[in-house]
Amino acid sequence: MISHRFRGRSVLAGTAALASACAAVVLATATAPAMAAAPATAAMSRTTTAAATAPGDGSGAWYAASGSPHSPHPSPSPHSSPAASERLPASGSVVSAALVADLDAKQVADRLEQAGIDAAQVRYGVRAHRVVYRTRGADGRPTTASQLVAVPGHGKRDLQVVSWLHGTTVYRGDVASVNDASTDRAAALLFASTGRAVSAPDYLGLGVGPGTHPYGDPRATVTASVDALRAARAFVRQDRRTLGRHVLVSGFSQGGPATMMVGRALQQGADPYFRLGALAPVAGPFDLSAFEAAAADDKVVRSSLYLAYFATAWNRLYGLYDTPGQAFRAPYDKTVEALFDGDHKAPEIAAALPATSKELFTPDFLDTIRNPTGKLRQRLDALDTTCDWHPDVPVHLYHATGDKDVAIENARYCQRQLTANGAVNRLTDVGDLDHNGTVRAALPLVVRQFDAVRP
Repeated sequence: MISHRFRGRSVLAGTAALASACAAVVLATATAPAMAAAPATAAMSRTTTAAATAPGDGSGAWYAASGSPHSPHPSPSPHSSPAASERLPASGSVVSAALVADLDAKQVADRLEQAGIDAAQVRYGVRAHRVVYRTRGADGRPTTASQLVAVPGHGKRDLQVVSWLHGTTVYRGDVASVNDASTDRAAALLFASTGRAVSAPDYLGLGVGPGTHPYGDPRATVTASVDALRAARAFVRQDRRTLGRHVLVSGFSQGGPATMMVGRALQQGADPYFRLGALAPVAGPFDLSAFEAAAADDKVVRSSLYLAYFATAWNRLYGLYDTPGQAFRAPYDKTVEALFDGDHKAPEIAAALPATSKELFTPDFLDTIRNPTGKLRQRLDALDTTCDWHPDVPVHLYHATGDKDVAIENARYCQRQLTANGAVNRLTDVGDLDHNGTVRAALPLVVRQFDAVRP
């Protein structure tokens, strides 16, 4: 049983485990200049609404190209025409779009070099839009989310599509669709410059999406990512372009387990059109229970910040404690929750917290994380198995022995699960690099992996 001190509301612990474990990249964008949330909102005011610019795809509606099988459509009025009922919005339909980048090949290469990413594979210029689309929240209710959709500047109509799933982000303005200087924007530019379309979801509550981010929630992660693919497919139709059915899925840190979850959903038929084409997770925290315990014992860099993000997001979603004082020591119990509202940047949060989990959290809370039981244990077990299935495509994992945030043992843990299921897999160690250095080194390797996948 979970400790009585945390029994106030129902606990969905596995989701939080993913959240905390993936927090290893929470400071990844702290050193890059970030666009403030206000400019992002202002930019959206200049967007074109879907109703005004829906492509001529036969339906007159954006969502028709990317309908959602799991999203119920309201029953049409007995007095409404079939054409009117077909225009009811669905998950994956486009709300608006704004151009955020229009670069030639040299400008793309310059941007990648600034980000510390090898630009040798750049072949085309790239146009990128911030696309707002309809999806479902962690509670299953309709909401919106944003993503970056990037396409190559060549004239080909049929495009392979990459789903790029980013790492942990505490500030809503640090995602690919908003922050031009982010590594995730650079990743999308790289993939698109090699001739592919890219769907890079911001996840719920980040970018220009409403509310707070349901950090690490499996259902919300998969739903927002698959709906982003649908919206990207609908969006590119305005240029009479099409996306191939087989999705090349890759992601970093938090995006590592997300890559495996989205891949599994696509293989299991989450969308009637898209299929799984390739899997390339980078530096993912796949052994989430071990990561949680290590963070509680301050064996992870910036443990206090990681666990604070986990605790506040999890409590907001599922109920982890009755009062902040049950989880956080004074005086932090009065301030921590407000820090993780999506509007505070990583350096601000880090400066407001003590250096260790021991200083920030109560002993009872840390004991619960170290020694989970009952529902908590069950949920953690479920989130320890994002690699515990048989993908129909080879899985290529990338990690680094020098990663002190998410240890390479996480990749080996994932590899063991894949091997036990008879899945073809490979692990590439990119060397003595830190966490963020891992993704910069891995991205060109992922491109070469995707080059071998037939459209």
